[in-house]
Amino acid sequence: MTITAAADGSALGNPGPAGWAWYIDDHTWRAGGWPHGTNNMGELKAVLDLLEATAAEPSTADEHLLILCDSQYVINSVTKWMPGWKKKGWKKKDGKPVQNVELMQAIDAAMQGRAVDFEWVKGHAGHPLNEAADTRANAAATAYSAGRAPETGPGLDAYGSGRTSSDTTTPAPSTPSSAGTPKADAADTGETGETTAVTDAAERELALYTDEVRGNREFAEALLHPDLCVIDSAGTVLNRREYLASLAPLRGFDRLEISDVVTEALSDSAVLVRSTASGAYGRTVRSSLWVRHGSSDSPLVLRHHQQTIRS
Repeated sequence: MTITAAADGSALGNPGPAGWAWYIDDHTWRAGGWPHGTNNMGELKAVLDLLEATAAEPSTADEHLLILCDSQYVINSVTKWMPGWKKKGWKKKDGKPVQNVELMQAIDAAMQGRAVDFEWVKGHAGHPLNEAADTRANAAATAYSAGRAPETGPGLDAYGSGRTSSDTTTPAPSTPSSAGTPKADAADTGETGETTAVTDAAERELALYTDEVRGNREFAEALLHPDLCVIDSAGTVLNRREYLASLAPLRGFDRLEISDVVTEALSDSAVLVRSTASGAYGRTVRSSLWVRHGSSDSPLVLRHHQQTIRS
């Protein structure tokens, strides 16, 4: 039998209050989080907790596990890059330490001897399991932002009792192995700075359309470059202060559906993100330039954003 589960992470501000969740059905799911983390940490933690939970329950320990993720970073980390990282002492091709290494190492250990496959699903596209995991991860992040304990869910109680799994405090380590392991020629493949930047830029772009960011000035500020320039669909040029003042939750007639998200790495420190926004007032094509401000390890921030009405 195959157990199919979605794993997802959420971070308000990315980094910011963070949550994670895995979901099999309404009676079988688990969530947690931290006061401060990233989307990638959340999704990795969700994968780790799912592996640990199913391993600890006798009725699921030997079952094939299919994990649905909307993060290509997580899937590629587990199925492509991990062997090369391990050979290099958990360093990337450029010699820099692997991000979230504790979580990666823990996933690697948890996958030993397990039959596990990963499948990418598009996020925010109506996939029922992904949407359910996303909702619960976001709820956990929101709870931490409000200083509340999140709802953790029933776990695998529907499969039996006696389950033990990692808690919701600090991220436990993890890294891949087993069914998702790449072929020999892929074992030396290392995650590049451009790959990480592309993933982060897409996640940050989508975060700008969430109520959690648009309704919280502190979260929004963390995503914006000091010299931000925005050109809206009417041709109005806004600076950072003016753009922040214009942000508000997208509800009612202001609600938008974001699609056709395309990313292009211009360098390790700059990513172009193009997307289409559809709403009650029509469709706009949007282009965003995300750059690192300061050191090469600083998070990406929005430097330029332009909207064009699509006829």
